[in-house]
Amino acid sequence: MAIARAFQAAGDNVAVTHRGSGAPEGLLGVRCDVTDTEQVTAAFDEVEAAHGRVEVLVANAGITDDGLLLRMDDEQFGRVIDANLAGSYRVAKRAASSMLRLRRGRIVFISSVVGLSGGAGQANYAASKAGLVGLARSIARELGSRSITANVVAPGFVTTDMTDVLEEDRKKEILGQIPLGRFASTDEVAGTVQWLASDAAAYVTGAVIPVDGGLGMGH
Repeated sequence: MAIARAFQAAGDNVAVTHRGSGAPEGLLGVRCDVTDTEQVTAAFDEVEAAHGRVEVLVANAGITDDGLLLRMDDEQFGRVIDANLAGSYRVAKRAASSMLRLRRGRIVFISSVVGLSGGAGQANYAASKAGLVGLARSIARELGSRSITANVVAPGFVTTDMTDVLEEDRKKEILGQIPLGRFASTDEVAGTVQWLASDAAAYVTGAVIPVDGGLGMGH
């Protein structure tokens, strides 16, 4: 939500999708399950009726369903791929139709350091996040002539409710692998996304930008 708030603070019209939880006060909330193409189409129709054509898409819907490879079943693998990778494809495809008419646009996919380095017990999640790189770079080649960019932000460990509940020993183990010695803030991830959506990044496309404190260097 920090990303949406950052754009709102900059004076942009912002809409966020949700699956029933609603949106924070002041933001347009649109119900949408990204695994359902019809819901994606309806959500964009609703957003465009309220705010006009979409100029910036941030695709960050994602789920996890961890498990070791030999214990992971097809449904477990497919469910994560469908939400994280195919879901991003669905929203990008619909957003691109609007951007083509405008002859400009910014698409930013939120990946993960795990998508670049892998993670034990996360074959499905890592594959889905790695796939976003190929998706973004293909879009960059297809739509670049229309001034539409597609990039990937790959966060590492970020201070959230999920990391707050980690055991102290696990936190120390993780921090010991991060050159900067701390977790990222959500504002640091949001700032990178905002930069990619700005005029300053107009000549940046097909890039993967890590926001991981150096955790994934070399990947």
